[in-house]
Amino acid sequence: MRFLYLRDPLFLASFMLYWSNRFVFKQCSGIRFFHNHFNDLICIPFFVPIVLFIARACRIRPHDHPPQVYEIYLSLIVWSIMFELWFPSLPFWSQWVVGDPLDVFWYCMGASIASLWWRFHYRSAL
Repeated sequence: MRFLYLRDPLFLASFMLYWSNRFVFKQCSGIRFFHNHFNDLICIPFFVPIVLFIARACRIRPHDHPPQVYEIYLSLIVWSIMFELWFPSLPFWSQWVVGDPLDVFWYCMGASIASLWWRFHYRSAL
């Protein structure tokens, strides 16, 4: 099976969950997880397909296999460094981005779930 990129079910679910969180869960719930960490959990399943789609369109990614472990965890490392270390230290970004080590935990959880999903959903491609 070819990876579906922007039509991947996990990407589409993450996309819908992001908007649901933004306009429903946060508005109707006082649960702090939805305000502080839910988007961190769905971050990697949301962004990896976009990054891989762009890489494939630019011919940097030579295949249409599901995301490889190194592609998932490279995204995890880059995202964590950018949003938890680098952007909070920049004057322009610091008004919107706050470094929180717990966010990295939720990125890791999302990356692990996504890795398992892509491995089993696309198992005939491996």
